[in-house]
Amino acid sequence: MAFVIVPAMPRFAANLSLMYAEHPFLDRFAAARADGFDAVEFLFPYEHAPELLGGLLKANGVQHVLFNASPGDWAAGERGLACLPGRKREFQNTIVQALDYAKALACPRVHVMAGLAPANAEAQTTYVRNLAWAAQRAADVGVDLLIEPINPRDMPGYFLSRQAQAHELVMEVGAPNLKVQMDLYHCQIVEGDLAMKLRQYLPTGRVGHMQIAGVPDRHEPDAGELNYPYLLALIDSLGYEGHIGCEYRPRAGTSAGLDWLRRLRG
Repeated sequence: MAFVIVPAMPRFAANLSLMYAEHPFLDRFAAARADGFDAVEFLFPYEHAPELLGGLLKANGVQHVLFNASPGDWAAGERGLACLPGRKREFQNTIVQALDYAKALACPRVHVMAGLAPANAEAQTTYVRNLAWAAQRAADVGVDLLIEPINPRDMPGYFLSRQAQAHELVMEVGAPNLKVQMDLYHCQIVEGDLAMKLRQYLPTGRVGHMQIAGVPDRHEPDAGELNYPYLLALIDSLGYEGHIGCEYRPRAGTSAGLDWLRRLRG
């Protein structure tokens, strides 16, 4: 795909869980900054003390824009607790932990994973109640909570997979700091019609963060079926002011694969 230079682009955040895997995790902050990123995101911070991570953010002059609340036992296959009946106390503990990290790292948003569960009334009710509780706790410390539709090919059985479902949940909970994390990679795989989805949802103010990757292989956004120059220009024209997370797996070295970004920056 040939990339063209457009007049303006949204701001990008390097996802340090997927990018810069050629470096130890704690060295990825400096690597991202050396490539011109002024913001980073990653999945989970909990293996490291917040003081250590905060020091790396400050030393490298990068903003931390997103991380996930603990999903439960990730190694055992858990992918979130929010919609799982009978796990209320564990879920609440993960939110308290995440908000402590968010405060320490000056991170304004936390993604709350739904979990693997059938789409039934019990899971829906549990999800809504847990999100309402968590959103209030997050509001008390000035943090936005995000929910993200994830495609069932990458995460079979995940409760939340469609944009409309996510937006309906946000409206049902009714908390102004509960928003949707719109990942165009997942959205393309599940629904497609991305330009119309962007035109539908960005003006609502309910999209709190965005992410990109090439489809179908989740590599750099210049590989695959999506016309990202067009989509990024559309996002900019719709007034989105947040960062866009680069949540992709580089085909080779991360820095060598950033030609797509260098073209966009001109």
